[in-house]
Amino acid sequence: MENFEQKLGRAWGRADEWLVRHWRTVVVLAWLAYAAYYLFSRYAQVRGFALGDTDDNLRLAQVRALLDGQGWFDLRQHRLDPVHGGADIHWSRLVDLPIAGLILALRPFVGGVEAERWACAIAPLLPMLPMLGAIAVLTRRLVSPRAAVLALAAMVFAGSTMGMYYPLRIDHHGWQLAFLAIVLAGLADPRRARGGLTTGVASALSLTIGLEMMIYLALAGVAQVFFWIVDPSERRRLIAYAGSLAAGTAVGFVLFASYANRAAVCDALSPVWLSDAMVGGALLVGLAFLPGRLTSSWAVRLAMAAVAGAIVAAFHALAFPQCLSRLEGVSPLATELWLSHVKEARPIYRHSAEIATLTLALPIGGLLGYLLLAWRARRASMKLARTLAVAAPAFTALALLMWQTRTGPAAQMMAVPGSVAIAFFLAPRAFRSENSLVRVLGTVTVVLIGMGAAVPLLSNYLPFPKELPKAMGKLVATANRRCPSLAALRPVNVQPKGTIFTFVDFGPRIIAMTKHNAITGPYHRNDRAIADSMLAFRGDARNARRIIVDTYRADYVLVCPNQSSATIFMAEAKKGFYVQLAAGKVPSWLQPVDLGPKSPWKMWKVVG
Repeated sequence: MENFEQKLGRAWGRADEWLVRHWRTVVVLAWLAYAAYYLFSRYAQVRGFALGDTDDNLRLAQVRALLDGQGWFDLRQHRLDPVHGGADIHWSRLVDLPIAGLILALRPFVGGVEAERWACAIAPLLPMLPMLGAIAVLTRRLVSPRAAVLALAAMVFAGSTMGMYYPLRIDHHGWQLAFLAIVLAGLADPRRARGGLTTGVASALSLTIGLEMMIYLALAGVAQVFFWIVDPSERRRLIAYAGSLAAGTAVGFVLFASYANRAAVCDALSPVWLSDAMVGGALLVGLAFLPGRLTSSWAVRLAMAAVAGAIVAAFHALAFPQCLSRLEGVSPLATELWLSHVKEARPIYRHSAEIATLTLALPIGGLLGYLLLAWRARRASMKLARTLAVAAPAFTALALLMWQTRTGPAAQMMAVPGSVAIAFFLAPRAFRSENSLVRVLGTVTVVLIGMGAAVPLLSNYLPFPKELPKAMGKLVATANRRCPSLAALRPVNVQPKGTIFTFVDFGPRIIAMTKHNAITGPYHRNDRAIADSMLAFRGDARNARRIIVDTYRADYVLVCPNQSSATIFMAEAKKGFYVQLAAGKVPSWLQPVDLGPKSPWKMWKVVG
């Protein structure tokens, strides 16, 4: 008769076989589980329409404008800085489509307001499915078909990544991560034409949305050439990639480039990057079609690839010299007053130890895992090449955390296959150890590290110092939570319609949740308005009046005491206009507006 261990082994074997055979079903089930949990756990935020990020609020305002008849190629937000013709937004309509489609589909059943609310809750969950599917495929190809389930489970601990798929997180980051995951899956595909086509199309879609992933996409392009250098039979992959990238980018430009993006701008898909894609694509196709007698040596192929790269670089530098520096083009003044204070634009080491540790744990584990995978593939040249091709952008994202924390979601997502490899390959070795301590503690430790779970599980027990003193931290947290709420904005909304001068980060929330207009939001093309807003709150009352009344013709001034933006003025402009207002020293040209005793806001009407 079978003993318990044998029965357990057979049951585990059957379960393992089912998971491997039906991995697509497992991906869908994992997606449904994540989606259900997020909707349940964040139901209160959905009911409160708590679009927590400025970009989410502006995205909703952009979708509303589209549904209200604003032109497809007109992406100006006319409710920001209306006196100067609106704010120029560099985004793409591609991400607006699923949100607008959900709103139109839900309206007949639940009405306009509820349709918007639930469209914003459901829309972020849509790109999570292709992201999970691509990570599962990538893990199957690089690690093992049996490791895909581990990768899906490890996403629980990729907090920065999964936060981009929370209900109401409707901005483009979730889609960008999904397309990046598909790019990586294409890189790991042993089938040449399919892999090249996958990488090229996903890269084009990502570029159509925005340029945030450009560094990783460029590395994916270099990898296609690298494959061809290593093995000339990879020419089919190179042709499929180059052709689909050039064609896909052209289609994306024609269908989605706004009026503003048809100029030679550097921060979105424009003639600049379209030209680079077309020139680069043509050169790569040309390389792939060269006769075999001319490309028989890897050294010759490397030299030809270097010449092609130099041609693209020279073309870009000569044709678009304005795009050789930072693509945002933010003025030095706006950088000093605003961008340098944006948390996600700071390097990881300028954040708290807790944030830094939680963000870095998975990417560092992924780095070690990719090294393990490369070692295991060292005798199979193309398997090693595909592993290194995927590892390169993952390592780059980890390095870029030393520049800007906003790379955290991509760094964590790309680290998952590598990190899972640690658990998949090393845990069985630890479990087979004759030493019971190694067998138990070693196995648990390897699994926790490989799943990215060790640091998140221990974080509550580690004595991390806080970024702000305890009392001040509570005040800021309370203000950050209360001021954007619908309840707090109702008394603001009932005031006669006008233009509100407020903190930069509150502009999008004002136009999304009230009938009022605002001056600006944290969008780099509008750096003049951003700098003016910061200068108004930093300077004296006379300077503030010149900016608020004369330049922007605002009807109201609205501030949220102790909110994050307020702490900047409190720390760096202790005698400035905001500090004077907060202390009750109000100039004669402002008249207080009664918002009720419980309002966290302070509001004044411009009267002179």
